Amino acid sequence: MALVSSVTATPLRLPLRQPYIWSQGVEDAFTINLITMTCEDGTVGYGETPAAPDADAQKIVLEKLGRGLVGRSVFDIAEGLQDAYRAHFLVFGGNMPRYFNQLRNALETAALDAQGKVLGRPVWDLLGGAVRKDVGYFHFLQGKTPEALAEDAAAAVAEGQPILYLKVGVGAEHDMAAVRAVREVAPEARLRLDANEAWDQSVALRMIARLAPYDIEYIEQPTASTSQAALAHVTARSPIAIGADQSVFTLQEVHTAAAVHRTDMIAVGPREIGGLRPLMKAAAVAEAAGVPLCIHSSMTTGITTCAEHHAARAIPNLDDGNQIMWQLLAEDIVEAPDLAPKKGRLALEGKPGLGFTLKEDVIAAAAERHRTHAG
Repeated sequence: MALVSSVTATPLRLPLRQPYIWSQGVEDAFTINLITMTCEDGTVGYGETPAAPDADAQKIVLEKLGRGLVGRSVFDIAEGLQDAYRAHFLVFGGNMPRYFNQLRNALETAALDAQGKVLGRPVWDLLGGAVRKDVGYFHFLQGKTPEALAEDAAAAVAEGQPILYLKVGVGAEHDMAAVRAVREVAPEARLRLDANEAWDQSVALRMIARLAPYDIEYIEQPTASTSQAALAHVTARSPIAIGADQSVFTLQEVHTAAAVHRTDMIAVGPREIGGLRPLMKAAAVAEAAGVPLCIHSSMTTGITTCAEHHAARAIPNLDDGNQIMWQLLAEDIVEAPDLAPKKGRLALEGKPGLGFTLKEDVIAAAAERHRTHAG
């Protein structure tokens, strides 16, 4: 029966290899809540979510929701989470699907990991079955300066990485210098940009005109997520393909962007949309509109990489350049498997559940680091 006996959340602070620079600021560590879902038969499933704005406050909410799952079959997670949203949000007028999605994802991921372990099947089988044997990923360029970004790009090209991904929206001249520097060392690479809501529609169109000569494949979320109309305005006028990311964190938003506003790409991940099963729904909505889906990762560990990989194996309309972020950490909490793409491709073995093991010493150190930092 695999009844859930406990659900715990553990805040972890995980330092980065180097500062993470993007349009919204600079980060030197990722803070997550690690979910441990234990069943009465001893099966343990794991999930995680970025902890914003406060990891300890989020822990209280996660564990409150988790108590509502105790005593249920781990296979009844969908109904349990539906009941939790009604009991702890809707009954108080708290119609906050974007916030709840982050919490839901962590709990659903842990439950799916446990389900797969109970059944002896990889999670992609629980999502409808694999439609591909490997998944494509882009190389996420890192560096404080255009020169450092170019150095990273040159190394990626030497490794055979086919797709490069660069954050812009930091400042117009910095953006242009970074794109020029990367293009000089990687003239044949497929180059994607992500402005992360940095521009209004007029600035976006000016920047797109300046960037167009550099053979940019795709620009992600150039305008604010609060206005899909602004994104549609830019998409209709841009010579470069435009993707929706922060503006598509619910299924309804995915539908509007894909079917009504005709974005060129839906970029969304389980943390935003509410889990792996909602991600499959988002992919289906996009597929019906003829739009590919790029899996967008978040400030998380290899747990999320594994979870997203399982969904990616099962999504028919998947893009060939998806995102991972565990590699930005000074040390990941996942011991195995090896999650580093080779020449932009990754094919995980079909082990039960999500198929990973954890580094308990790294987790313990990260938990203590959070307690020290929060205190």
